[in-house]
Amino acid sequence: MVDHIIEVRNLDKSFGDRKILNGINVDFERGKTIVIMGGSGCGKTTFLRILIGMLRPDAGSVLINNIDIVKADEDQLIELRKKFGMLFQGSALFNSMTVGDNVALALREHTDLDEEIIRIMVKIKLEMVGLSGFEHLKPAEISGGMKKRVGLARAIAMDPELVFYDEPGAGLDPVVMAVIDKLIFDLSKKLGMTSIVVTHEMESAFRIADKIIMLYEGKILEQGTVDEIKNSKNPVVQQFITGSAEGPIALRRSGEDYFKELTEES
Repeated sequence: MVDHIIEVRNLDKSFGDRKILNGINVDFERGKTIVIMGGSGCGKTTFLRILIGMLRPDAGSVLINNIDIVKADEDQLIELRKKFGMLFQGSALFNSMTVGDNVALALREHTDLDEEIIRIMVKIKLEMVGLSGFEHLKPAEISGGMKKRVGLARAIAMDPELVFYDEPGAGLDPVVMAVIDKLIFDLSKKLGMTSIVVTHEMESAFRIADKIIMLYEGKILEQGTVDEIKNSKNPVVQQFITGSAEGPIALRRSGEDYFKELTEES
């Protein structure tokens, strides 16, 4: 029997008169890396925000370990989020803190561990992302790729069972992005975590995914393994994979519509 860590049923979300998510039904298998992909404005960022409890849907349910976060109160969400890790698109490090203090933040906030134990755990997590010895530097003193790795070390600091990634390759060159992808893949397998990755980078998705979910116009257009997505007969999927300007995905839209997409997905 397949063990689902997240079960999403009949999920709807609108902003004003624009439907962002329309009847989403999908399961996330425990211990797997699931990539949510799609173009700008497809609803993937809105979907991620609902999954982590930052945004309430208009209808539907999101069960995480059999707890419906849509109906959960703030105290229940806080307890549930202690089992989450999150790598934000811009890393979201605190510039006034050292690298080590950024990684230690959740451990200090949510545990009663002795400071020496926290120091050892921070060192271990930084070693896991290839940043041993960088504890005393500030975020301004390291590169963008290194900031992503610090963010990843912070995301796994409390050994979460579920880690969310929002565009982990954003702003990185292809080589550094490949390094981040390898870390995501290796750490997910080594630590037995469930990883949910939002991205529009096809090469990245194909490198790390056990399963890919493609959103289009607020609905799940296709889902399956990497090979199943690559071999999909759906012309929208194939256009997205190849990045072709020719195909069913409409590229022409008004400036007002484009501004709405940027606002809702930011």
